[in-house]
Amino acid sequence: MEQRIGFIGLGNMGSAILQGILASETVSASQFYIYDVSSEAIESLKQKYALNVLESAKEVARESDIVFIAVKPNNVNEVLTEIQKELKKSTVVVSIAAGITLKAIEAVIGYEQKVIRVMPNTPALVNSAMCSMTPNTEVSPEELLTVRALLNCIGLTEVLPEYQVHAATGVGGSAPAFVFMFIEALADAAVKGGMSRKQAYKFAAQTVMGSAKLMLESDKHPGELKDMVCSPSGTTIEGVQVLEERAFRAAVMDAVEACINRSKNLSGEK
Repeated sequence: MEQRIGFIGLGNMGSAILQGILASETVSASQFYIYDVSSEAIESLKQKYALNVLESAKEVARESDIVFIAVKPNNVNEVLTEIQKELKKSTVVVSIAAGITLKAIEAVIGYEQKVIRVMPNTPALVNSAMCSMTPNTEVSPEELLTVRALLNCIGLTEVLPEYQVHAATGVGGSAPAFVFMFIEALADAAVKGGMSRKQAYKFAAQTVMGSAKLMLESDKHPGELKDMVCSPSGTTIEGVQVLEERAFRAAVMDAVEACINRSKNLSGEK
């Protein structure tokens, strides 16, 4: 890959994406052009990698073939306005800002600009992200593949139409919080049963991670995998009955739906 890649904003998510790509060794550090208002964020990266550290967002836009906009959503318009005149027509702008639509980005930098809207999630911090990708009509299939290859360095990707980004926000962007709550609840129950807190968290987290991996790699329906654990008159089916009585699945669906509705609201949709 020969493209020059820019990063404007190096908070948790921007830094995770950048370091995930670097760790894959598919792109050399010398191909990256970075800027962040925080000198701390820059200094920690400079100590590890021979990156090109620039003095402004404008400079990053000027130098890059692909530029990641990884600032907070409330700062996106300011950054786009600043870099608009520096972007080449061939530059692909990748936004990871939640709630900022393609139309909103195009309204600032021009409707002829190549733009890809990406919704990553926090497991990107350990290269296990689930990212949705939504290109505008200016992005070619080859350009989309190039950016997808970069994002695959930090996890899995799926290309979605923009109307499905709200669902991706609910099941991908927000859901890690629900998973952490589930892990915490599992661990609390194990502690109540006599296990140490440290052991309980390890059992709960590994069980969730292993179960997810089993589903992805076996390609079996989650219901089938659930049935495999539920022996007749066994312990698991007793627990499943309690979860059904407490409307466990309905509660999860309602939580994700609430996230979807809030995502629509933040995007200005009804």
